[in-house]
Amino acid sequence: MTTSPRSSMETHPDIVDMRRRHEMAERATTTPKAQAVETLAFLTGLYLAASPWIAGFNDLSTLAVNNLIVGIAYALLLSGGFGRAYERTHSMAWAACALGIWTMVAPWAVAGDVSTTRSGVNNIIVGAIALLLGLAASALAGRGTRRGEEPSASASTSYGTGRS
Repeated sequence: MTTSPRSSMETHPDIVDMRRRHEMAERATTTPKAQAVETLAFLTGLYLAASPWIAGFNDLSTLAVNNLIVGIAYALLLSGGFGRAYERTHSMAWAACALGIWTMVAPWAVAGDVSTTRSGVNNIIVGAIALLLGLAASALAGRGTRRGEEPSASASTSYGTGRS
């Protein structure tokens, strides 16, 4: 009867890789800069959602509904609640950039005559802030791999005997 040496689960390549990705995501979201970006993004999303009533263009119903939906989506997207895995954090930051761009063009893209000076200026300023915060979040999320972090050596080795 031949016995093969058994490795513990801690050295399994999948476990090691998951641990490494979790540590990258944790580093990307726990720095003071990342927390500041998340907080500002959350506040930007809340303002965008409430901006039709704050800036006084709530009578433009299509743009008001658009800003409400996009603002809530933006606040939830970058507030950190959904992006704890590194790949999701990075991807969601780029989605937030797209929402920022959409916010800037929405007064002229939604149906109906909704392009007033107030709505246009409001959406351009808030959209630019949202875009910049999305770019900052993307840069912070991508910082972990630029520091020369490679998967650990045990992740590329074989697990047990006869497996690769």
